[in-house]
Amino acid sequence: MKADNEKLIESYSDKLPPSVLEEIKVGVPGTISKEKLIQILDRSILVYKNAKVHAGECVGLVSAESIGEPGTQMTLNTFHFAGVAEMNVTTGLPRIIEVFDSRKIISTPSMEVFLNSKINQDVEKVRQLASSIKETRFGELVSEYSLNIFEQTLGIKLNSEIIADKGLTTKDIVKLIKAKVKNFEVESKSDEIIFTQKSKSEDIKDLYGIKEKLKEIKIKGLKGIVQVLPVKRGEEYIILTSGTNLKDVLALPEVDGTRTVSNDIHEVREVFGIEAARQAIINEVYKVVESQGLNINIRHVMLVSDLMCVGGVVKGITRYGVVSEKASVLARASFETPLKHLINAALEGEIDNLTSVVENVMINQPVPIGTGLPGLVTKMK
Repeated sequence: MKADNEKLIESYSDKLPPSVLEEIKVGVPGTISKEKLIQILDRSILVYKNAKVHAGECVGLVSAESIGEPGTQMTLNTFHFAGVAEMNVTTGLPRIIEVFDSRKIISTPSMEVFLNSKINQDVEKVRQLASSIKETRFGELVSEYSLNIFEQTLGIKLNSEIIADKGLTTKDIVKLIKAKVKNFEVESKSDEIIFTQKSKSEDIKDLYGIKEKLKEIKIKGLKGIVQVLPVKRGEEYIILTSGTNLKDVLALPEVDGTRTVSNDIHEVREVFGIEAARQAIINEVYKVVESQGLNINIRHVMLVSDLMCVGGVVKGITRYGVVSEKASVLARASFETPLKHLINAALEGEIDNLTSVVENVMINQPVPIGTGLPGLVTKMK
């Protein structure tokens, strides 16, 4: 592009945002005449101004309607992966409610783990990595338990095929268990482990207790990742997981940390910070909206997301989250638990300045938005 044209585009930097100017720079051919470029820029300004929100526009209400109205068309379904019980993903309305309520514990936590270019084409390596990050508990390796009441011992027979498949040996397992188990002597034969109580008490309950405790001991993998599924996406293989552990997955050298995501908003905030959590909310909601074949302008979703993250922590749109922070007593009371808000406000002697919409509607005054903003003064003769 000629230097003159570049200068011309730069001169519009106070009228158009940088992203629009960059798009024009990339989009117009280098041989374009100055007059045509000016036409394009002027037309862009018009389109940009029309796209802006008008002063006094009630953006919150418009967003609420834009998300709420298609929300009534949503199906209430859970998407199942065939043949894998744990690998299902909540979609539709339940997922949107989960995100907007900012739930700490979500019903189907999952991750998409992208891998770096060294291994993402090799299906065998991807499968090995997937198997190594899946959390393996001791209970999965056992084929049978036998309790000897007279000798007060607990014998555990291991499934040698599963152990070999996981790349473990009985010796490794015994070493791990010895570190976790106190008050018992641990001996091992080829594929059997025997636990004997050190103090010969009459209480057989301890043996039952140790049996249950053993089942939950983590032998291998990352905590919280219950199920893994390597899948091909486009040209590369990625790993879908059921259960999330973003922090530990990102520490693996094979993982591409720039693209790996979790669908747990609070975990994203802890690992990447509040800006990432804001983006995660937008992505998650938009993913649901698109999968349902609906069309919501992304700016409405962005507004809700900004509102949830503006305080530096993720707050849900509930009476304990965003609503509890409204300045107006009447606005808080109009949402849920009105008595609680009114009594607390009376005790503290709060003043309501009636600056927003809801409280003015309640006391039958013009609302300060749109045509309610300007006031008219007439001169009398």
